[in-house]
Amino acid sequence: MPVLKGLVSLLLLILTTAFWGIPLILLTLVKLVTPGRRLRRRVLQGLNWVALNWVGSNLWWMRRWLKPRLAMTLPEGLSRDQWWLVLSNHRSWTDIFLLFLALHRRIPMPHFFVKRQLIWVPIVGLAFWAMEFPMLRRLNREQRERNPQLARRDREATERMCRHARERPIAIYNFVEGTRFTPAKHAAQDSPYTHLLRPRAGGIAQVLNLLGDRLGGILDVTLHYENPDPTFWGFLCGREGRVALVARRLEIPAWMLDGDYDDPDYKERFHSWLNALWQNKDDALSHSS
Repeated sequence: MPVLKGLVSLLLLILTTAFWGIPLILLTLVKLVTPGRRLRRRVLQGLNWVALNWVGSNLWWMRRWLKPRLAMTLPEGLSRDQWWLVLSNHRSWTDIFLLFLALHRRIPMPHFFVKRQLIWVPIVGLAFWAMEFPMLRRLNREQRERNPQLARRDREATERMCRHARERPIAIYNFVEGTRFTPAKHAAQDSPYTHLLRPRAGGIAQVLNLLGDRLGGILDVTLHYENPDPTFWGFLCGREGRVALVARRLEIPAWMLDGDYDDPDYKERFHSWLNALWQNKDDALSHSS
């Protein structure tokens, strides 16, 4: 019975979160009173260990209980000892666990650009804050122009993450569209793509500018759901259907590392590169439909 399966899955997710939430809370309290960046870095290593085990615990029961029908294509040369920037389209909260299924312990601890509102989610929001994930406001152009101070705070949050990321390898995950795809959002944006929303370039450009010399490469991930309207609840109920995950490794062009996103010529070139990448992704989704 799918609903019963979903309720059991939700219970398992809550239990694993509560279990690993205990050491998370304790280490967060230690971090608050730990002086100096060097000592806090040791606490962060403990927080990363907790987070990786939370992910691993959930993947363990998901593989055995939900048995997701995930077809993966991954590039060679993935390493936990290198920095990575992971770019993906976004359809559902399920995307996060599918990325974990494919990349967990193949690359370093994931860091996400997350919406600021998620800080209020019990335990999970605390983890985002304690592990120094950039908490962004996801402003549109009108909001940025009306209140540039808020946009500056988002840039500063990304700068802090990248500055601290130079201390240890991490994987930065970015759902470039900034929100989950829906037909209504697609229509509102007047998106030029069939299966995707318009990509946002600012966060990627900032990461490449601040951390590009450390990155082992860019992982371009395309998620294709057999179900045209995927939901996380459907995934927990075991009825999501087949999902294809294709990841390819992109080298970082030299011009990206030397430019400034505030320079109009560089910005135009960067947007052209990202739009071409998104068009290739959209074409791939059309061919797999």
